[in-house]
Amino acid sequence: MLIVQKYGGTSMGDCQRIQNVAERIIQTKEQKNCALVVVVSAMSGETDRLLEYAHFFSTLPESRELDMALSAGERITSALLAIALNAKGIKAISLSGRGAGIITESTHTKARIKYIQTQHIEELIKKGYVVVVAGFQGVDENGEVTTLGRGGSDLSAVALAGALKADKCEIYSDVDGIYTTDPRIESKAKKIEKISYDEMLELASMGAKVLLNRSVELAKKLNVKLVSKSSFSQNEGTLITNEEDIMEKPIVSGVALDKNQARVSIADVLDRPGIAAEIFGILAQSNINVDMIVQTIGRDGKTDIDFTIPQTEVELAKKVLERFKNDVESIEYDCDIAKVSIVGVGMKSHTGVASAAFNALAKDNINIMMIGTSEIKISMIVNIKYAELAVRTLHDVYHLDK
Repeated sequence: MLIVQKYGGTSMGDCQRIQNVAERIIQTKEQKNCALVVVVSAMSGETDRLLEYAHFFSTLPESRELDMALSAGERITSALLAIALNAKGIKAISLSGRGAGIITESTHTKARIKYIQTQHIEELIKKGYVVVVAGFQGVDENGEVTTLGRGGSDLSAVALAGALKADKCEIYSDVDGIYTTDPRIESKAKKIEKISYDEMLELASMGAKVLLNRSVELAKKLNVKLVSKSSFSQNEGTLITNEEDIMEKPIVSGVALDKNQARVSIADVLDRPGIAAEIFGILAQSNINVDMIVQTIGRDGKTDIDFTIPQTEVELAKKVLERFKNDVESIEYDCDIAKVSIVGVGMKSHTGVASAAFNALAKDNINIMMIGTSEIKISMIVNIKYAELAVRTLHDVYHLDK
């Protein structure tokens, strides 16, 4: 049996926490009699500290040099954990991304993994080592160090689990699983025992921050069973797996909230073929992520277009859309909004899910500004001051506390 474990920055936050991780690894080996590959993040705050150092010298450091600097954090924690394990009598060896055979594209600071050369790790496993891999990094085919971007250590763990055909991949953080909604907003939120890849992808993209959607996408592609657990408790976590592995599929699994939203309203756009392509094409060229789009029926040769973007990209959008200012009546930006979403594979086979949400919000006098749907998701844009009330209302209407 082979298990890949990943420990995040809070789990590796200081020497005592690294010691605790070492004890958990020993406990896993003893209880499950398994081989282990462990992927680690840098200590909490370390990557930000290294970035601050780099920006002391330059507001725009060379991306290659950034990768050389940032990848050091994970190499340090992997070595320290291997030292801790060896001191406790467990054969352990640390590997950088290069040593682990993680080959990536050549894009610095946000590389994608191309493939993994597993021979070295497999030989070490056969020799009885716990292999500790520095996450978040790899090398391109020219041997240049690269990093994988936000959530990169999760990606390293999932990719290794897939390449090594591990029985499962356990992602340890400071939360003990996936909840029906954020427990800080709704105290009645319940931990979900099992959830499908597709549901988790929707929740992650809609604002749930336990797992990033890149990691879940890769797990689905490689058919890796993911478990989200806490490194600070012995509680059972949440299994993320194929929909077919879940016997009872709830109509709604969870409610997500994303406050990093802004609405762009373009009034009286010339209603001609290709105008939408021009607007959204130039936004795409600037890597601005457009989410929900509503276009009104044309009148008098004009139309209105509303869409949402991340609030962090509003200033860039203003600059990009400046070129259209003479072709439209007005362009307005509303940052006082939030996106509330309900997600569940049971929506495929049940009717009335949307009407229940709309009726519940209406009773609480919460106005819905925009609506977006997919096969297993309904998203609603509301005023940000009612966002948390909307989450609690929807959590209650679908009885997610039961």
